[in-house]
Amino acid sequence: MVSERGLQVLRAIVQDYVQTHEPVGSKSIVERHAFGVSAATIRNDMALLEDEELIVAPHTSSGRVPTDKGYRVFVDHLAEIRPLSSAQRSAIAGFLDEPGDFDDLLARTVRVLAQLTGQVALVQYPSFERAHVTHIELVALASNRLLVIVVTDTGRVSQRIVGLRGDIGEADLAWMRGRLGSICVGLTIQECAARIEGLAGTEPAATELSATEQAGAHRLGTHHPGEHLLTVAAVIAEELEGFRADRLVMAGAANLARREQDFRGSIYPVLEAIEEQATLLRLMTEMVADRQGLAVSIGRENEPFGLPETSVLTGQYDASGAVARVGVLGPTRMDYSSNLAAARAVARYLSHLLDDDEARR
Repeated sequence: MVSERGLQVLRAIVQDYVQTHEPVGSKSIVERHAFGVSAATIRNDMALLEDEELIVAPHTSSGRVPTDKGYRVFVDHLAEIRPLSSAQRSAIAGFLDEPGDFDDLLARTVRVLAQLTGQVALVQYPSFERAHVTHIELVALASNRLLVIVVTDTGRVSQRIVGLRGDIGEADLAWMRGRLGSICVGLTIQECAARIEGLAGTEPAATELSATEQAGAHRLGTHHPGEHLLTVAAVIAEELEGFRADRLVMAGAANLARREQDFRGSIYPVLEAIEEQATLLRLMTEMVADRQGLAVSIGRENEPFGLPETSVLTGQYDASGAVARVGVLGPTRMDYSSNLAAARAVARYLSHLLDDDEARR
């Protein structure tokens, strides 16, 4: 059982080690922190912390450094998360203000978080499976090329250029807009995907057209407008699958190179996890958040994911009822208090922006 003063000594060791990257001795603790006791008393406290495997001596006759267990106890006993400065809060607001679209907003989010923390920043796309399609637009770029735009009620927008096998006229384009709108608008992503899949399963010549639709559709050479419809529908199906898929946006991978000395082994497993994403998505999904929506996974806790020398800190944000996570990844020697504050602040600001955007719609 660690005493209250023992926890304060552990806190001092963690803070000093994070700041100096040097093992921390009892003399430096007495000099830097106002404990009001002798160095001998601090040494006794450190011996008890070592017995509890919370600190360890990396070398004989050296000071002590925190273990993964020590970092965990430190994080679990954080009395409060250090608030961000007004300059940091202004940086978040300025960086995230007036994004182009949802994708741009998440890209800005990871850039500002990487700058604030000096770590690799991660933001998880929320699952938009229950979002509703509000609009499908087709814009002719050429006689046989279309820009296909899908808009949802969460603000997510997909844009994709599609090449057709033949030319298309304005009448057929208008018919396709109406047909796709009747299939998807007002439905959830999941429902729309099912309708599109059912449509794509038909033969072009057998695509169901009402008498009115047949009157409005014109043959284009040997190509029935239904063939163009199926071509566009297949692309929309792919985009909808992207709306439903779990994925990450990341920034600050170069920060790992600057922190390479903090990894006892190779940083290649970390780089590989960043490139593949699936491992990090699984890790972030399995992390358990506290009442503030914050979650921390430290060192050996990440061993099942092949990342035993890293820590991951996340906060939760809300996108129209879909909860996802934003946070940082880095070595276990990191400023947990400041990084948690940054993750929490960015998550809250992101939620507010998305709430405001939904209210405007």
